[in-house]
Amino acid sequence: MHANLEALNAVIAAAEPFEQLWCMGDLVGYGPNPNECIDAIRCYDHVAVAGNHDWVACGKRTAAGFNPHAAYAAQWTATQLNADSRRFLSELPDTATEGNFLLVHGSPRAPTQEYLFRAAEAERCFPYFSTTYCLVGHTHVPTVFIEAGRDSLKEVHGIVLQPGEPLPLDGRMRMIINPGSVGQPRDYNPNAAFGIYDAESREFQLHRVAYDVSTTQRKMRAADLPESLIERLAFGV
Repeated sequence: MHANLEALNAVIAAAEPFEQLWCMGDLVGYGPNPNECIDAIRCYDHVAVAGNHDWVACGKRTAAGFNPHAAYAAQWTATQLNADSRRFLSELPDTATEGNFLLVHGSPRAPTQEYLFRAAEAERCFPYFSTTYCLVGHTHVPTVFIEAGRDSLKEVHGIVLQPGEPLPLDGRMRMIINPGSVGQPRDYNPNAAFGIYDAESREFQLHRVAYDVSTTQRKMRAADLPESLIERLAFGV
């Protein structure tokens, strides 16, 4: 979400009706509306786990390792959080299990920290979860890593997820699935990304929806957030 209220509202409108909202971390950070985004998801039955930006913003972790612009935005976010939002973020777990799904921000091996860009990175993570599926975020790139093979001769390959192409989740293969980012896509597509899991058909599908980028950018400029964070929203980088 990254505190991007316009993107979040567009996603919720496009996804409804749904039974439950799952968020794989980074509710805040970078964007201009941290409290409003937290309040928005709390209006729904939801499951949320902590991202690195969430814990830095609420003071549970330092910004060590953040680039200067990310650290500045995290510090700004910390000054904006009300007491209720700060408490909500500090109480977020780093993992959550929902049926056959493990929810984490980064990876099952390092829940708030590890990026999974490549199949070799994902392959090392499959022993760290026992569910069939693991949902992640962190890279902001819609991807699925699929474990295939037999016995010890397993291999993992990655596929870029595309909107309108259902991904069967029939239990035959274990997967790590990243639905991309609502508030800050980084796959050269500025439209907000989200996924819908249909428990009846046992299919996952990626969706993209346009939102009012200019309004988010205007709010960020008013807050004096770094210009590079503002400009990147228009290009999805």
